[in-house]
Amino acid sequence: MELEKIVQFLENKTILVTGATGFLGKMLVEKVLRVQPNVKKLYLLIRASDSHSASQRMYTEVIGKELFRVLMEKWDTNFESLIAEKVAAISGDVSCENLGLDVNDMEKLWKDIDVIVNSAATTSFDGRYDVALGTNTLGVLHVLSFAKKCTNLKMLVHLSTAYVCGERDGLILEDEMFYTGKTLKVTSKLDFKEEQKLMAEKLEELRDQNASADTITTIMRDFGIQRFINIYHLCSPPKI
Repeated sequence: MELEKIVQFLENKTILVTGATGFLGKMLVEKVLRVQPNVKKLYLLIRASDSHSASQRMYTEVIGKELFRVLMEKWDTNFESLIAEKVAAISGDVSCENLGLDVNDMEKLWKDIDVIVNSAATTSFDGRYDVALGTNTLGVLHVLSFAKKCTNLKMLVHLSTAYVCGERDGLILEDEMFYTGKTLKVTSKLDFKEEQKLMAEKLEELRDQNASADTITTIMRDFGIQRFINIYHLCSPPKI
């Protein structure tokens, strides 16, 4: 899709962005506001205890960054009022069902959202298995499930890392569009429900032992490596 068509498409659209505090997410927010100031609304899903904390994170980790200086200079004294009009932070988490939203936010987004951009992910290669699976795998399923309930949704965009290619090899093209109903037709070796069950059992075991946060992190990281070896029948841990 050419830039001009994209800009035109974004006019008067309401967009939900996950992972907005991340490297790509904040650049996306700035770019949309800069090239299409007539976008209707950008909702940023941010992990926080409540809406006030989410708003604080938005201003600290997104809007307040040097990246937005061009917009600050362009909009001048209108910057704060336009940000307040065009951008809103919502407390939520993709690792939770219904994105961890409260009922009011959830129902409003189901009705208002035109576009969802999912850029939420953990990029750590040696992080906790439960965190990685909850965000990078189950998080995508939760976003898809949420998208199906949006009555006016026109587009779902999923951003992924360069390391996600399944078991394919060779040249992997990135310009192929996947429309509704289209699939790679590859059966996953990962049983999500089984992995969730195993993770819950492991975490409960560690908590019963009053394990420290550092101990839980180390054990859950090693647990993830072992699960990878078992699922994909490897003889040794993957090199990172």
